[in-house]
Amino acid sequence: MERLAAHYLIETPLPPEAAAAVIAGEQSSGTFTAVPGETAALKARFAARVESVTPLETVPAPSLPTGRAPAPAHHRARVSISWPLENFGFNLPALVSTLQGNLYELAQCSGLKLLDFDVPASFAAHFRGPRFGIAGTRALAGVGGRPLIGTIIKPGIGLSPAQTAAAVAALAAAGIDFIKDDELMADPPHSPFDARVDAVMRAIHDHAARAGRKPVYAFNITDEFDAMRRHYDKIVSAGGACAMISLNSTGLAAAKKICDLGALAIHGHRNGWGMLNRHPLLGIDFPAYQKLWRLAGVDHLHVNGIANKFWEPDDSVVRSIASCLAPLHNLPPVLPAVSSGQWGGQAPETWRRTRTLDLLYLAGGGIHAHPGGPAAGVRSLQTWWRAAAEGLSFAQAVARHPGLAKSVEKFGPKK
Repeated sequence: MERLAAHYLIETPLPPEAAAAVIAGEQSSGTFTAVPGETAALKARFAARVESVTPLETVPAPSLPTGRAPAPAHHRARVSISWPLENFGFNLPALVSTLQGNLYELAQCSGLKLLDFDVPASFAAHFRGPRFGIAGTRALAGVGGRPLIGTIIKPGIGLSPAQTAAAVAALAAAGIDFIKDDELMADPPHSPFDARVDAVMRAIHDHAARAGRKPVYAFNITDEFDAMRRHYDKIVSAGGACAMISLNSTGLAAAKKICDLGALAIHGHRNGWGMLNRHPLLGIDFPAYQKLWRLAGVDHLHVNGIANKFWEPDDSVVRSIASCLAPLHNLPPVLPAVSSGQWGGQAPETWRRTRTLDLLYLAGGGIHAHPGGPAAGVRSLQTWWRAAAEGLSFAQAVARHPGLAKSVEKFGPKK
């Protein structure tokens, strides 16, 4: 019988092997006491199994409260546990309940984080994964051989549909590849969704008639499901190419249902991610997170960026980008959306650390606040990335392209 394995970082006052056994029991056939019907045959068929326990360091104090009397030491370990596929079938919400579920409540653990999970090929084959992904999004935008340069409409809140469309027209004329709604912009009274779609798509179609190319616009459809479906259909009827979903707000089942429709690329925003990941001994790590959304069919997924404005260190961002691009059986990779305080100056280090051009490189203020205006901001990012792909360092890029000095003066390191 095929099995799915998950890998955890745990902290426990117990011997790690004992805590691992509690985890396996809690998330399969067991409970806190023996019950009728829990036969040896049932356990043999459905019980989770501890596959490995690798001890790590011991610490004197718990990372999280356990509700129990203090212990003199807390042991950290990497633990791998597997389940028969029969326990949850091809049901992603049930899979999440199995891999995470009640585990964060266990008094036996003073820390627990889901690091990753491995699915057999037969499980992955049941899911289409990203319908567009990297190749399809490149085709929609008409971009090859470099990162897609994108931006977020700023201010995120307050612009009318007409003002948004005017900003889109200027960005399109500057050669932008991708534009998206801010995650805070959904269907507010000052910018009703249908009116915004009509105004923006008029600007995009007008630009395409002149230039023969149109940027991809990701309209934020985050809402209750019936409204999400109406908004999705509105984008399709207006000739749009992409919808954005705040994944942690709508949930896995709703997002997958939208992805399954297949007519639009789905831009997955992970706002709320810090709640799931920021504590080193709690939540879920990005390799596991991106697998869930890749199985659901999301095409783009935010990963923060080098020297970002948030707390996440560069090493974590680099691992996130690599996990989006890593093979996963039959499923295409998901396009990493690099964002959060980005401007062109991070491009050389991003290239040096990742060695990939398969990125959606998003700059909000880094484009809109450029001293020469948004159009100059777009051109600046394009130049930075050409220099980065040529292997130029930050200093070499500025020396080769003196016009970049304006962006350095505005956004660069302050002496």
